[in-house]
Amino acid sequence: MPEKLIIDTDPGIDDAMAIFFAMASPELEILGLTTTFGNVSVDQATINALNLLEMVGSSIPVARGISVPMFQTPLPFPDFVHGSDGFGNVNLPAPKGKAIDLSAAEFIVKTVLENPNEVTLVAVGPLGNLASALELEPRIAELTKKVIIMGGTILETGNVSPVAEANIYNDPHAADIVFSANWRVHMVGLDVTHKVTMNDELQARVRDSNPDFGQFLYDAGRFYADFYKASRGADGCFVHDASAVAYAINPDLFKVIDGPVRVATEGFAKGQTILKRAGYTYPENHWDVVTDSSVCMEVDEAALLSLYESTLTPQ
Repeated sequence: MPEKLIIDTDPGIDDAMAIFFAMASPELEILGLTTTFGNVSVDQATINALNLLEMVGSSIPVARGISVPMFQTPLPFPDFVHGSDGFGNVNLPAPKGKAIDLSAAEFIVKTVLENPNEVTLVAVGPLGNLASALELEPRIAELTKKVIIMGGTILETGNVSPVAEANIYNDPHAADIVFSANWRVHMVGLDVTHKVTMNDELQARVRDSNPDFGQFLYDAGRFYADFYKASRGADGCFVHDASAVAYAINPDLFKVIDGPVRVATEGFAKGQTILKRAGYTYPENHWDVVTDSSVCMEVDEAALLSLYESTLTPQ
């Protein structure tokens, strides 16, 4: 049986890669997309999610989520990474469809309650929708099969501060709620996503194998790859969100360490994901009152890229 997923997303070029990757995988079944602010506004994210589905004729429901962080002032959208439209300024036409009437949090709660212990939540944006769903119905922490997030960093330098990754930094209070809930979070962060680089040749092969969305993904990917080449000297683009989907398909591609994670919500360490890695006793018990997370620290880059390519280049 395929793994049932809800993808919580802020599309986003790398989100588009992840969504098409998940849709093409026979191991996964997407029950819905829930949208959030992050790479773009939640309104643009919802438009983008609908456009991605319409490219392939999918009727997967889209639920619009939160538009701002829980407490902090919203940050500027990173149009220098994803373009003003989130897709590298390819300027797609408006979608024909609309989001469903349920909010993202309501859709998550309803779907989990209707499919107890069967739904995996894959969150590849800021975590406000998951935090809102927990507040709406705390029982989902016991009834969700797995929670996978693309976000955070432990040893790798952050991408929005020396210690913080963008998805966590955008809504640190929500992130701490999610990490502190009574479920195990599987964290796919910069410690592994900065170790996986997708070059232009691979993107071209995906383009040539997928007439419905391949050209779009390639064109949007030029903007994304150009950013990483200029800012990081990468030979292509880092594979962020698609790495979380790869974890959903085959977690054996990753090496993890287990331990409780808390998120700094204020000050110069805002957005830092802090993992308690040793069994020491500390004067403060912030890490002793939360469920352990599984944090990805190593990845088989070649195998992950091979999985992505083989899934999106059907023979």
